[in-house]
Amino acid sequence: MLQLKNIKWKPEGGPQVLNGINLDVPDNKLVVITGPNGSGKTTTAKIIAGLETPTEGCIILDGQDITDKNVTERAKLGISFAFQQPVRFKGLSVRDILTLSFSHKPEEKELCDVLQRVGLCAADYLDRELNSNLSGGEMKRIEIATVLARHTRVTVFDEPEAGIDLWSFSNLIDVFKDMKKELNGTLIIISHQERILSIADEIIVVDGGVINKQGTADEIMPNLLAHRPGCGNCENAGNCTK
Repeated sequence: MLQLKNIKWKPEGGPQVLNGINLDVPDNKLVVITGPNGSGKTTTAKIIAGLETPTEGCIILDGQDITDKNVTERAKLGISFAFQQPVRFKGLSVRDILTLSFSHKPEEKELCDVLQRVGLCAADYLDRELNSNLSGGEMKRIEIATVLARHTRVTVFDEPEAGIDLWSFSNLIDVFKDMKKELNGTLIIISHQERILSIADEIIVVDGGVINKQGTADEIMPNLLAHRPGCGNCENAGNCTK
């Protein structure tokens, strides 16, 4: 189990962002952390991954205090982080990044299988370079393929819907649904997108740097939708689909 105990964080010279996050993340669940812009949800994700260090509090993974461990040490313990905008590596191919993700030297069939699981044809993608010729949706799916190859204990996706087209987003939802069916670890997604929230086992609402609500999708979704801000074109803000 992953536990965050009284996590506080503020940037040097800036305002307090997290004001005491207390959170038990259940094992083998798809958990979505949501909340308004500036609420602290992405900061919480970065603290879990080791990209930021809390100013107070501690992080416990399976009974071990990992608060002082850096991102590399946490990766070795099985924590991975997928950025809003996946990193592109000039001169590195899809084959290269997937091979690095496996804990062993993969067979060609393993590389093909992991790409197929995210809806990409290995013949078309394995030897392509990770550069600007790949769309945002393609990069997202390749990044998910690396996560599948790693079999990490805790995987964190920071707003995976950001910057991708509707077709790619629909395919992304299907990938997450498939991952949920065979979870052998915890999948944490930072998102405010309704379709991602709807497939969650657990939803955690962060507001003002603290946990505001936590529960199943059935428990949390109705209240979230009822209080969703309108787009200015709807009489009922709760029915807004923008």
